[in-house]
Amino acid sequence: MIPGGFAGLVALPFGLGLLGFVEPCTIGSSLVFIKHIEGRDRAGKLVEAGLFALARALFIGALGIAAVALGSAFIDFQRGAWIALGGLYLALGAVYVVERAGTLAVALGPSLARLSGRGGSAGLGLLFGLNIPACAVPLLVVLFGATAAQGAAGASFARGFISLAIFGLALSLPLVVAVLVPAARRGLDWIAGLSRRAPLWTGIVLIGLGLWSIGFGLFARLTG
Repeated sequence: MIPGGFAGLVALPFGLGLLGFVEPCTIGSSLVFIKHIEGRDRAGKLVEAGLFALARALFIGALGIAAVALGSAFIDFQRGAWIALGGLYLALGAVYVVERAGTLAVALGPSLARLSGRGGSAGLGLLFGLNIPACAVPLLVVLFGATAAQGAAGASFARGFISLAIFGLALSLPLVVAVLVPAARRGLDWIAGLSRRAPLWTGIVLIGLGLWSIGFGLFARLTG
């Protein structure tokens, strides 16, 4: 059967989301958002930070529904899907390890730099939330592919939505904490200092997932 349970539905998406948060360009966009809401009262910060996290989670969750729909169209190719995904993960991991991840950096959604100079509102916080930092896109591709493969095995639309929405929430959660807890702002600066090493660890994680996915596709008993 396709692996599921807590690990597949919650732990892996949440972990990849946190990993995506510490990537260099994600930290940069997070600092832009913090600058945007500086000087507002606590209630204003709460509204915009909440909309930021919610909008990103819902937007990425919707991609999970699309992944399940795509996977369900290829239900007869479960084994090949997991092997192909493993190859993709290995390739992405190698790109990170050799420090060429910048070639994959294509941000999704509105540009934070372009929005930062405009008037502030809760609606602008929503637009910020729709932005997916370029560094996180390869990790999103990993989850999209895995969700599509699960769709080929009969996973529900709800599962696809929840899995990717958790990724989107984890991608924003440390930023929301930094906004609402002043002491956590110093922690964000510390994370920014560590972000230079994040691509190496991301590559190692992706290579591990790739080897697991290929092994799963070759040896697991898959049911359609």
